[in-house]
Amino acid sequence: MNPQDNSVVFGTEDILRSLCNSVTKVLSIATHSQIRYSGMVQRITKTCLKPDIGCFVLFDGGFSGLVVTNFSAQAAMELYESYMLNMGMAKSDLAASHTSDEVSNVMGELMNQIVGDFTSKVARELQTHITQNQPKMLALNKQVMLSVDTNLDQPESRRVTFFTGRNNIFYLELAIDRTEFIKLNDFETSEVTDPDELIAQANAAPAVAAAPPESASEQDEFLRSLGM
Repeated sequence: MNPQDNSVVFGTEDILRSLCNSVTKVLSIATHSQIRYSGMVQRITKTCLKPDIGCFVLFDGGFSGLVVTNFSAQAAMELYESYMLNMGMAKSDLAASHTSDEVSNVMGELMNQIVGDFTSKVARELQTHITQNQPKMLALNKQVMLSVDTNLDQPESRRVTFFTGRNNIFYLELAIDRTEFIKLNDFETSEVTDPDELIAQANAAPAVAAAPPESASEQDEFLRSLGM
């Protein structure tokens, strides 16, 4: 048997880091601002939806779990406004309150993109498959806190603090079954093709020069050679 001392093992913290990187990637691109997360992670005993806006997504497959994000009103409105302005919306057309359905819908859309990026990375890097449900986004008042039951056998829960470009704070909580992925064989991680990069490359490619049109005399000579 081969010694196992040098085995590459991916555990809860590695999965959490991958998820956090998906959050920063998607939100930074969507808002054109720098989204970052703390270098420290908290061990927690349960996951909760908290004010002002809470969102949760369940996933299942190669491993099961739950992702919760809790936004302050300031963080949610900053992300919402930056995203919509980058999409070409006029500031006067934007919702004025974090309790607006439009804000919840946009934040749910961004969360869906985040988890989609995460599940894609899981398929490439861990070579397994997970599916997700549609994110559920709720605007909560200060007196409400909802505990989310994960129905996991050996749950491990973590919380990470995120900072927006204006230093507003939101939190991500992850609960998954205790699991480890052990690398048995080397494999190449396929790269994801960026559609925007492909378009940019196509636009930058030199155009193929069109063949010059045949002159009238050349056309006449060709017709005469055919007996016409």
